[in-house]
Amino acid sequence: MARLLSRQELEVEVEFYSFALQEADDSLVPIPFPEDSESDDFISLHERRIDIKSGGHTHTATLTAEVWTTVPEAAEGEWEAEGGGEIECPTGELAVREMMGYSGDCIELKRAGLWNFRAYCTGREAVYRLAQVDVPSGVERYLVQFWPAE
Repeated sequence: MARLLSRQELEVEVEFYSFALQEADDSLVPIPFPEDSESDDFISLHERRIDIKSGGHTHTATLTAEVWTTVPEAAEGEWEAEGGGEIECPTGELAVREMMGYSGDCIELKRAGLWNFRAYCTGREAVYRLAQVDVPSGVERYLVQFWPAE
């Protein structure tokens, strides 16, 4: 049975509809964010990097990151977007990368290695409308669940 090891609540400054979670040691990331981040997909994978496409151009989103012992149950709720995959993280930390650079926040995965993840988002349609006239905060919400792939 899956057991929750940790949960972090972070704020992410979304710019140009995107942000990323990438290996904290930039020297280990062959193509650092925002290079090659033109995809319109909710989740785009690069080596040691997860690009996340937002519903709004410029705003502050909330991100909940959970680390589990094994694959957790699917998250309950009405999600507007879902995606997932696998990421290698040699340091055990994923930096939150915004368009203008490192946000100062890291997701602590507890150990280095290969991780599976699932990402969910709600508030996409609302933030799209609101970001046309303002810089909303907390409208778009993300949940990303991580568990060891090995």
